[in-house]
Amino acid sequence: MNKQIYNLAFVFPGQGSQSVGMLADLADVYPEVRRTFERASEVLGKDLWSIVSDDADGELNQTCNTQPAMLAAGVAVWEIWCKYSSVRPSWMAGHSLGEYTALVCSDAMSFEDGIRLVATRGLLMQEAVPSDVGAMAAILGLEDHQVVKICADVAETEIVSAVNFNSPGQVVIAGHIAAVKRAKLAAKAAGAKRALLLPISVPSHCALMEPAAQKLDLQLQGAVIDTPKMTLIHNVDVASHSAPEVIRNALKEQLYKPVRWADGIKFMHDQGVTCFVECGPGKVLVGLNKRIAKDASHLSIYDPESLNKVLEQLNG
Repeated sequence: MNKQIYNLAFVFPGQGSQSVGMLADLADVYPEVRRTFERASEVLGKDLWSIVSDDADGELNQTCNTQPAMLAAGVAVWEIWCKYSSVRPSWMAGHSLGEYTALVCSDAMSFEDGIRLVATRGLLMQEAVPSDVGAMAAILGLEDHQVVKICADVAETEIVSAVNFNSPGQVVIAGHIAAVKRAKLAAKAAGAKRALLLPISVPSHCALMEPAAQKLDLQLQGAVIDTPKMTLIHNVDVASHSAPEVIRNALKEQLYKPVRWADGIKFMHDQGVTCFVECGPGKVLVGLNKRIAKDASHLSIYDPESLNKVLEQLNG
């Protein structure tokens, strides 16, 4: 019998947490990993595990491959968890793309629909803005409102805005390359500890993504979406929703509106969540979450050792 724990949240990483060979150690022990990637490969018509394992042509970092690879990885870890533990979280969230993983793992969306949607989402994002037009940059050490004002001050006739409110003192901006560079220089002048361009050509979560969002909406209409079995906190409004149309709209708006990650973690913590488990490759979200909910427990599952640690701690 599964038992849902009120103060437990599982969170799923998004683009940027991928790496060549991710989950290889887990796949050596648990066949669920390869099976999950095989299911994804059937949907996509290409060998996704080979792309993740070998990346011979740099395909993993192509957005249309990164997104389904990250969703498959998160779902694989979740399925292993569900097989070896009866503990279930009451809360879920995912960072950007990770929100789709959370929807699949909360039984609000089928795995196949999730893979199809994020692969299409990646293609639409790549097509929306030519690679020499958009950019993203991380601004460290300023308050959120300072970054928002800097973007407004330097935008001129172009687009640049704060798009990822990741943790206190860490904000990502996106928009036209020249405007992002102006904002980066202005942030340094305003006292930012660091302001660095990210190796990403797709300016996610800003107004440049609106055309892609409108096309994605057509795909979302064809996907079956149910009420999540856990309370799932969305990026755009830091709220949970049960109506399929509202969930679809949140996914559409997520493409061109900011990811309010810090607000989401703070909200769950304020509601009584004392343990956050990052489910998927890497520990990016653990690093962010520790700065948001400092007195909570932060765990991650990405290899056999980390899985055993979390199983021991939560099954105890």
